[in-house]
Amino acid sequence: MGTVTLDNLRKEFDNGNLVAVDDVSLDVADGEFITVVGPSGCGKSTTLRMLAGLETPTSGSIRINGEDVTNVHARKRNVAMVFQNYALYPHKTVEQNMAFGLRMSTDLTKDERTERVRETAEMMGIGDLLDDRPNELSGGQKQRVALGRAIVREPDVFLFDEPLSNLDAKLRTTMRTEIQRLQKELGITAIYVTHDQEEAMTMGDRIVILDDGELQQAGRPTDVYDDPANEFVGGFVGSPSMNVLDAAVEDTGTGVTLTGADGRFTYELTSDTANALAGVDEVRVGVRPEDVRIARDGETGVETAVEVLEPIGSDNYLYLDIGPEFIARVPSDVAPDLGETVRIAFDESDLHLFDPLSGASLTRDDAGADGGDATDAVEPTTAD
Repeated sequence: MGTVTLDNLRKEFDNGNLVAVDDVSLDVADGEFITVVGPSGCGKSTTLRMLAGLETPTSGSIRINGEDVTNVHARKRNVAMVFQNYALYPHKTVEQNMAFGLRMSTDLTKDERTERVRETAEMMGIGDLLDDRPNELSGGQKQRVALGRAIVREPDVFLFDEPLSNLDAKLRTTMRTEIQRLQKELGITAIYVTHDQEEAMTMGDRIVILDDGELQQAGRPTDVYDDPANEFVGGFVGSPSMNVLDAAVEDTGTGVTLTGADGRFTYELTSDTANALAGVDEVRVGVRPEDVRIARDGETGVETAVEVLEPIGSDNYLYLDIGPEFIARVPSDVAPDLGETVRIAFDESDLHLFDPLSGASLTRDDAGADGGDATDAVEPTTAD
């Protein structure tokens, strides 16, 4: 199918006053499913449009299957893009919409185009809709037509630009599963842009996180979640977001004590973790809500008051009086009263320590973050 290489890709607008994509480099393996996520304006859609040939890079290069396509017209790149707004021609039937790309970019005869469209429509479950027009279809059916239009072209690379954001939550989950199934079944390389981190985490072989046009981290979803490269990644990935507190670092001789700026938080570190803080006076301490628990009997913990209890069904969120916002995600049968004082605890291995100036992780296990390098590709999961 197709490999993709982005090499120091950069895109400027407004005569260089706005840098949308800033020197992004990435290798995508043949058959790999990559999800690209980040806040609005981070450059993810611009990166995808450059890959598709809809935007011209200011500098850097794009290679597909080893061929430099940086200045190749979109029609000649053999990529297929699925858009957020479906981009269906309202006056054409489903069959005509699906066949349009084939007619414009291939030498197939009309009969060959018709056969391929009908085979793909049956695979997508829309074989009985071929004579309908887009205004007769539901949102889910329109999305299936858009996907089918991309599939019939048999491209080297699928590009998805937030294709499910117009669907309701239940249908979005269904279509998410369908896209994953199709991608594995076809074995095609896919790059999927989304603003939904849950989509990014559950769909991709690897997740790529952008912020302000720069690549922050790329790796397997579990690696990125467990071992974030910096505070931005730690806070962006995961729901609720990672708790982060400012703390002073004090060397006690036998270890290190972290003390919150307001004195409501102290934590003793062992010498192993303390080694990473040699010469550091201040640090940002991160811990995920699901790693915070009510302290067991006899366990040293941090005393704090419960400000808000938010039940979400299987779990409760406890908003605690530590720092600006500190959340513990606990089982639903743990339901202290508002204002009640509780003791919380968390394992040292669950702490993430960040540089307060650069945001970089001070304790990240680079050797164990397989697939975390932005230029490393991993072997994709394939269907049997």
